[in-house]
Amino acid sequence: MSDWHAVATTDEIAPGEVKRVEVGDVELGVYNLDGEFYAISDVCSHEYSRLSEGEVYPEEGIIECAMHGAQFDIRTGENLCFPAPTPVQKYETRVSDGTIEVLVP
Repeated sequence: MSDWHAVATTDEIAPGEVKRVEVGDVELGVYNLDGEFYAISDVCSHEYSRLSEGEVYPEEGIIECAMHGAQFDIRTGENLCFPAPTPVQKYETRVSDGTIEVLVP
């Protein structure tokens, strides 16, 4: 069963920025793209590396892995280029009274 988890306030993540959070054993990157919040797995699907340590391209909605340059769509988790073989998990988000919540199983 999935539950909503408070992970940050909207003031904690500036537009174009990411915050790394953990919910249980799930590692997430929570992104602010022009006031909309998105959450994806923080672990690259190519090799273990934290995506939140990579370069964010907010205009394109892309995160680039710092280790080998794989890119992912922040809005969907879709893998956009080699060497990432598969997408990363996307998590539903919502904002309630200034708190960002993520739906995590």
